[in-house]
Amino acid sequence: MKIFLDTSSLFKLYHREVDTVIIEQIFSRVSVTSVYLSEITKVEFTSSVWKKVRTREITELEAIKTLQLFERDSAKYTFIVTDSIVLEQARNLTTKYGLRGLRTLDSIQLSIAISLRAEVGLFVTSDNLLKSLLSEEGLKTDMSTR
Repeated sequence: MKIFLDTSSLFKLYHREVDTVIIEQIFSRVSVTSVYLSEITKVEFTSSVWKKVRTREITELEAIKTLQLFERDSAKYTFIVTDSIVLEQARNLTTKYGLRGLRTLDSIQLSIAISLRAEVGLFVTSDNLLKSLLSEEGLKTDMSTR
């Protein structure tokens, strides 16, 4: 199965958090053939790691090791380019869902997910708003549905 992960879910594979088990279960229950990530995930992931250092959840050394692991694993992922079409759709999605709280980077994640509709079987996020918007856009976000 081909899956799309947003940064909130990908991060849980590298740093133990509340929902890490849920993400791990997805990988253990299905045969994942491809993992698609937005190109902005590289920046978001790095930012998340350094935020964990600033909040003293991890050490600088742990951050460096985590970033090295992600860099090593990057060859396993398919990164989707953030081009002008993705950005225009993200702008339209922000207009459509802005009152509900859709913000810039999540609008780009949502736009890329929509662009992968025909290729991807499961769209995974740990963000409740983004999950509801993925569902509203007709994208499968739960293994038990469809």
